[in-house]
Amino acid sequence: MQTYQRIRRKKVAEINVVPYIDVMLVLLIIFMAVTPVITQGVKVDLPQAESEQLPEDAKPPFIVSVNTDGEYVIKAGEAEDEPVPSGTPEAMQQYITEKAMGYLAINQNAPVVVAGDKSVRYEEVILLMVALKKAGVPQVGLMTDPVN
Repeated sequence: MQTYQRIRRKKVAEINVVPYIDVMLVLLIIFMAVTPVITQGVKVDLPQAESEQLPEDAKPPFIVSVNTDGEYVIKAGEAEDEPVPSGTPEAMQQYITEKAMGYLAINQNAPVVVAGDKSVRYEEVILLMVALKKAGVPQVGLMTDPVN
């Protein structure tokens, strides 16, 4: 009588990475499609007023924008928009004034402008302007849209 011996195969402990690669490619495609939709900067609906344009030879301005949600964004010259870290109003004003003074140390006589959305509380814009003046900014202007 013949006996049969079973052939034992070793079990291989491997991770199948193909599904993970598929998921990563789908996520990459989603991020590539969504990225152009995301707009840079902050949406500020400026009030309209008759005003003068900055002269062509003027240095790039230091702009502090305040949107309807009370979020502050700094645009220092040609640099990218920089959101101000949230915190107490005093801490945010301190951060903005330090950035403004640093910018003015490099770009002397550059204009400093506050761009407040027309629906922002008047108090927020004034407190920011006062903080900039107390920090030593020689002139602080308000940004407006020209009247059509």
